Amino acid sequence: MGLFGLFGSGNVGNDGSLVAVLDQLRADRPDAEVDALCGGPETVTARYGIPASRLHWFRGEYRTAARPADIAGKGFGKLVDAFRIAAWVRRHDVVIVPGTGILESTLPLRPWGMPYSLFLVCAAGRLLRTPVALVGVGASGTRSRPVRTLIRWAARLAAYRSYRDTLSRDALREMGVNTRRDEVYADLVFALATPPSGSDSGPPGPVCVGVMDFGGSNDERDRADELRRRYLDGMTRFVRGLAAEGRPVRLLTGDDVDRTVAEAILEAVDSPLVVAAATASLGDLMKEMAVADTVVATRYHNLVCALKVGTPALAVSYAAKSDRLMADMGLGEHCHPAREIDADRLLEQFRALERDRARVRRTLAERNPVLAERVRRQFEALNALLPASGGAPDLARQETP
Repeated sequence: MGLFGLFGSGNVGNDGSLVAVLDQLRADRPDAEVDALCGGPETVTARYGIPASRLHWFRGEYRTAARPADIAGKGFGKLVDAFRIAAWVRRHDVVIVPGTGILESTLPLRPWGMPYSLFLVCAAGRLLRTPVALVGVGASGTRSRPVRTLIRWAARLAAYRSYRDTLSRDALREMGVNTRRDEVYADLVFALATPPSGSDSGPPGPVCVGVMDFGGSNDERDRADELRRRYLDGMTRFVRGLAAEGRPVRLLTGDDVDRTVAEAILEAVDSPLVVAAATASLGDLMKEMAVADTVVATRYHNLVCALKVGTPALAVSYAAKSDRLMADMGLGEHCHPAREIDADRLLEQFRALERDRARVRRTLAERNPVLAERVRRQFEALNALLPASGGAPDLARQETP
């Protein structure tokens, strides 16, 4: 079996989705041979113990192509990748794309990046009769015609699709994908083990603030610098306000690119009460959040971690998926727009959340088992479709493009 995605590249949410499916495969199919095609193969092999291959032939894929040699290398690499990906797909009985927002454009992306790579995987799967399963994925609409076209065809060519929320299924339906037989479950991360949580007794504890290198969506590239400045200014003033009230703050990130934001806030606030926590995985994030009084988070999977461990959370929301998740967890009123951060208003919302902390913890304790059960049903459905030992996968519901 092959696992495909941007794993090992510094985004702990993506890696969390990989771990959730990998743990399940090891439990249900201990004899299965599993490998990955991903962004950071060395990291994936070292951390998760499976063979992994590099997604892109051109090693400078993630660098801005300024020199003619880089431009030529990227262009030639796209042609080479078509053959490399097809050869990788051919070696497997089934390819699984585990979770993540792989069909989203809520953050900047180029059509010849992940949309193109995913299309190649799904097209190769159809041509070579290797089923490709999109399991618990996220999706969103976009005004970019090339991105929309590649996402639509990748989804159409997949043998199986399921989603982490109804927004994702609706987005693909609006793109022209027949989703009538597709199911909605929950984010795969809700299957991960949860560390013990804190309590509401004792003096005020730390506040975890998850920050992000946020510059808008793929459709807002012309405003990226403005949105980035506005976000950083708003979060800095918010953290400064917490420190002024004597609250210890632990800054958290969800991707390597977020570290510059955390460093900028540390420098600007310049308080011994504010520190940046070292978190290399979703497990690390959950441990931090489990002992916090409150979490204020921007990245989607930072938010998922807070809710999963039962810590009251306030979403600095940059996409509809965060608003929907908070509503599903009974916390729809505890959201603040990432594009228009009002530090004073955010502090007011934070204080209101803290006053309501006991009720919120009870609500999360009720909702978490529901989402965990949805993921369990997702894994049951996936397990029923995967090949038995020596058999063929039962993923034969591919639609005609």
